[in-house]
Amino acid sequence: MALLSDILKKRSPVVNVFGPNQVVAVAVRTMTERRVGAVLIVDSGQLVGIFSERDLLRRVYVLGRNAEQTLIRDVMTSDPITSTPSDNRMSAIVKMQQHGCRHLPILVEGQVVDTLSIRDLLFDEIRERETEIAELKRYIQGA
Repeated sequence: MALLSDILKKRSPVVNVFGPNQVVAVAVRTMTERRVGAVLIVDSGQLVGIFSERDLLRRVYVLGRNAEQTLIRDVMTSDPITSTPSDNRMSAIVKMQQHGCRHLPILVEGQVVDTLSIRDLLFDEIRERETEIAELKRYIQGA
């Protein structure tokens, strides 16, 4: 079973970090420009939250808050679940499913090193299955 470190080795890190006292509009612009669904909120070097598209909709837009005036700390999801590169892919998927989230900060010794989305994990699972199917087909066809 694939480890998260295997997935991380195949791509460049995705780490978009903001402070809790920045306004939502700045984070949303960055999310749009970089085509990411969430940014991490770090204070004094420690991960304190995550701000996602879901937070934007539920805690800003629906409540009629002004994104130019609302601070991220007031609308972020505090204490997000995290993983480490040594965790396996399936445990990360289950963890995300149980907590109803789509983005997973990856920490090494308490420091953010990357972010994985449920899409990253599921696409990696699909690629692994496709490889297994191709190998089985070759075997069946007389390898």
